[in-house]
Amino acid sequence: MDDQNKNLILAIVMSALVILVWSIMFPPAPAPTSDPAQVETVAGPDGRAADPAAPAAPTGEGTASPVAADVPRVPIDTPALSGAIATEGGRIDQLSLKRYRTEVDPDSPIVDLLNPVGTSSPYYALFGWAPGGSLDYADVPGANTPWRLEDGETLSVDSPVTLSWDNGAGLTFRRTISVDEEYMFTIRQSVENATDAAVRLAPYGTVARTGEMDLAGFFILHEGVVRMSDGQLQELSYDDLPDLDQVAREGAPADVIEVAQDGWIGFTDKYWMTTLIPDPGSAFTSVAKYAQGDLYQTEARLPTMEVAPGATEETQMRLFAGAKEWEAILGYQEQGIEGFVDSIDWGWFFFLTKPIFVVLHWLNGLIGNMGWSIIVLTLGIKALLFPLAYKSYVSMAKMKELQPEMEKMKEKAGDDRQKLQQGMMELYKKNKVNPAAGCLPILMQIPIFFSLYKVIFVTIELRHAPWFGWIRDLSAPDPSSILNLFGLLPFAPPDPSSIFAILSLGVLPILLGISMWLQQKLNPAPADPTQAMIFAWMPWVFMFMLGQFASGLVLYWIANNTITFTQQYAIMRSQGYKPDVLGNILRTFKRDKSAAK
Repeated sequence: MDDQNKNLILAIVMSALVILVWSIMFPPAPAPTSDPAQVETVAGPDGRAADPAAPAAPTGEGTASPVAADVPRVPIDTPALSGAIATEGGRIDQLSLKRYRTEVDPDSPIVDLLNPVGTSSPYYALFGWAPGGSLDYADVPGANTPWRLEDGETLSVDSPVTLSWDNGAGLTFRRTISVDEEYMFTIRQSVENATDAAVRLAPYGTVARTGEMDLAGFFILHEGVVRMSDGQLQELSYDDLPDLDQVAREGAPADVIEVAQDGWIGFTDKYWMTTLIPDPGSAFTSVAKYAQGDLYQTEARLPTMEVAPGATEETQMRLFAGAKEWEAILGYQEQGIEGFVDSIDWGWFFFLTKPIFVVLHWLNGLIGNMGWSIIVLTLGIKALLFPLAYKSYVSMAKMKELQPEMEKMKEKAGDDRQKLQQGMMELYKKNKVNPAAGCLPILMQIPIFFSLYKVIFVTIELRHAPWFGWIRDLSAPDPSSILNLFGLLPFAPPDPSSIFAILSLGVLPILLGISMWLQQKLNPAPADPTQAMIFAWMPWVFMFMLGQFASGLVLYWIANNTITFTQQYAIMRSQGYKPDVLGNILRTFKRDKSAAK
């Protein structure tokens, strides 16, 4: 076997092995199950803040939704959001994302992010005060407190609302909620002390969820708690939280971090996030909790405040609740929220994933189509790698020229492999040929492939992004299927979750196989039957392996193969070697026909 074929086989096998291992290591994981009857509680301070012993359930737990129970609600209506605030507890517990639908179909329902207590998946944000000093929980607003709408009617971009509650013992609490055009709420809380004694209490914010969660459940994607603590990013999956709860019960507060000046904490899903953000520069206690009944909770506890007699004290915290749009999150980071862009799961290859996404996002802004942007991005990547590819293809062309001399060496060396290797190394050195150069372009493609896979999988900008024709979602597999002749036969292809889905090849995976097969035909098939068989099967193995990958990724691979074919053909021609593509194809068919006989 000559070194060129060795290198090509090695590169193909390595690429196939990496993709195969990737598929085995990262299967879908089951989403956690939950008990919808459990409801969230609030945390209270002791000095900074103390953890209550047990949750307290809001009214209506496990029976009917607060909506159905005629709980007064304050509407939310912005260009990006719709929903409501429950006056009972003052919870932000109904929130839908106007710009996003559950399916590609434009008539499908819009995405619901937050849900009230009493639904199958309660998920909401709650703010308040925890008692300190002489106060107890009856003196401060809690999960069931009946707030009164003091000012405003509908929460919108230019119209904040204010809720108030008088505890009947000289303390009046107010909560003013405002929202911007995207997904950021600002919650300003104040307490007015009309008593003749100072009071101590600590403000907090909490996000809680329980019940059924709509999770992607892939190993490569983080879903669960995400928090930034003085520049340190931490991710805790939902499976991690019960373990932390057990550690905390044993006396070690593994789920508590004291943040000195900058941080945030919340829950992240594949595309959506709900995050508590104290003011930049302020200290707080960051808490991730779990309670029996699959209650998941994050808290931001601010330091205890003392309110003098006749005085009013105010505090502020922000809540991000919406889609993880890169531009919006970057804008908030530029406003002072440290490391907020890292709430997007960029993965292990973040040093490639981030710039790849930024360029792709920029191209999409110019072109207006993610599919064509992926193709242009591929051209750009190939242009950056062209010097390496040029050296590789020049080396391959020179090795073709050396083929007759190498054959003579093999005849002279006979069974003396050491003599053959020494002679070939001298030949390579004399002609300045690197036999390993053929592997480098393919090896360079592996981290780029994985990084682009991550970008397509996790960024919301690719969700439901169309290319043209039948490709309406570049983040999903090609929906066409050879099993129903691409829609000509009157039945649906197998569901993507079915074991038979691997046989349901769409147009793009088939084009991928053809592009790899044509790329092989730049060189004659190896004379060795085993090598020839590996070469013959490899494109079609890749075709099936990548058949259920995101359409955007398959499109990238097709474009990459096409550009590589063009580059290699042109460079080999420039070096005096003319690839006989048509002749190689015809010889392949003749050999297959002879083998069949």
